[in-house]
Amino acid sequence: MQTTFNTSLPIAIGSDHAGFKYKEQLKQYLIQKGMTVEDKGTFSEESTDYPDYAHPVATMVEEGAAAAGILICGSGNGVCMTANKHQGIRAALCWNEELAMLARQHNNANVLCMPERFVDYATAQKMAELFLSTPFEGGRHERRVEKI
Repeated sequence: MQTTFNTSLPIAIGSDHAGFKYKEQLKQYLIQKGMTVEDKGTFSEESTDYPDYAHPVATMVEEGAAAAGILICGSGNGVCMTANKHQGIRAALCWNEELAMLARQHNNANVLCMPERFVDYATAQKMAELFLSTPFEGGRHERRVEKI
């Protein structure tokens, strides 16, 4: 998979218990595509708190230790709200392929947030692929992103 992000850096990935299955599947998919993945947890389906995993993913992206982040929880909202508390993070909640592409093209998003309970795995995988391979268009969108 070609990515528009710095391929020398890992992709940070994390989830709570409600996103655990997709996180594990996506991690393996990205590794099979030749990417390095830094898994920030959770590591089971035992009930847990999404901020415990969203903050470490967002911190890695914020500090330049990860090229981009992927976060998954039941609705996607909790991890997205948490990640967006970090300076320089533009986390986007996506539930279809077009939103994942637009988050990159128009918003230069650097963290993809997905709702495991509301999308099938094939859609989640395609969203991750598109998010990582779609370039930011810049131009008029750059001015808007700078205002964030």
